[in-house]
Amino acid sequence: MSVARRTPMISRRALLCAVPLVVQAQRLDSDEPAKSGPGDTRATRRPVSQKGRKVPPAVRRYSDPSTEFIVYRLTDPAYRSLLPLQSCRAISQRGGFLLYSSDRAGKMQVFRMDLKSGESQQLTDVERLDPESVTLVPGDRSMLLFDGPALKQVQLGNLRERMIHQVGDGAGRGRGFAVSEDGLHVCYVETEAGLFRLRLVRVNRPAVLTPVESREPISMPWPRPRRAGLLYHHSGGSLMLTGYDGTGNRMLKTAAGRPGAALWQANGRSVLYLNTPLEAGKPVSIRENRPDTNEDTLVAPTSQFGSFTRNSDGTMFAGASASKGAPYILLLLRMTRRELTLCEHGASDPASVPILFAPSSQKIYFQSDRDGKPAIYGLNVDRFVAETDEEGK
Repeated sequence: MSVARRTPMISRRALLCAVPLVVQAQRLDSDEPAKSGPGDTRATRRPVSQKGRKVPPAVRRYSDPSTEFIVYRLTDPAYRSLLPLQSCRAISQRGGFLLYSSDRAGKMQVFRMDLKSGESQQLTDVERLDPESVTLVPGDRSMLLFDGPALKQVQLGNLRERMIHQVGDGAGRGRGFAVSEDGLHVCYVETEAGLFRLRLVRVNRPAVLTPVESREPISMPWPRPRRAGLLYHHSGGSLMLTGYDGTGNRMLKTAAGRPGAALWQANGRSVLYLNTPLEAGKPVSIRENRPDTNEDTLVAPTSQFGSFTRNSDGTMFAGASASKGAPYILLLLRMTRRELTLCEHGASDPASVPILFAPSSQKIYFQSDRDGKPAIYGLNVDRFVAETDEEGK
């Protein structure tokens, strides 16, 4: 007599207990990085974001070989560290921290340096950061930047990002970026099919204006403090001024020569700019133009400044000499027109050396590739400059 085989029965409890294990196994299988092997095309796990990580100080103190003044190299020259454009604000209102961009994370990201401890923190994890576009928003609670075609706002407290504006398909960006004094508008140059457009973006709501459109290159826009105006450079080297709505667009009546780097005085009444004479051998000078009265006056001759900045009340200037025989950072007192050599900058391109005063005017920061890759340097000038606040008082 044949005996029928019994099929093993699985209890309901055992079946229910096995379900979580199956689900867990499926999850582990889907999250596991793909093992290397021929023909294996499974996606690997996304790299963990380094946003928020701390970077230990890399400060090096040295005595300048020409002046013996103490200079501090604040970043490691093994990585590229860059300051933003002069029209952007990289130092906090109270001078406690500095924003800069570095490729130490593998690609350019924004870092915040504590200027007391020297420690840095990575603030972004973006794909295509434009280092020239990094700027603090008034109040120092957030910053603006371009990530490829995307204009973003990043909150410094929680590092959350918000998309503000997207450059149109087929369009690119020219050089220049700035935020208005009240933090409500951002300006940049857009390029498309041979056209150059000056764009003005409203930060708090999606609105974009085009004050200027030109077949000739334009660059370096900068909102006028306390007024609805925009300063920008025209291809011929001239300085232009227009209203936010495009009205009153005109060329400023500057002195004979080639206008270079330009910046607003804090009160918005005048523009300070470098002027290079057409005649060889004559010094580069700092001049001041008052758009409302069409006055243009000499401030001071310089030791061939290639770039420069002012302190908060406009009584002192710091510049990077473009002279190959004297590659110095210099301090210039407006009242006496006297210069003081601070240190060697040693930069390969003096015209592209960003220089910043701290809001107190007691410290100067600059960028140089003297040690290989671009790094950020600082020095105290409290012995030579009276203390001021951001309003120049």
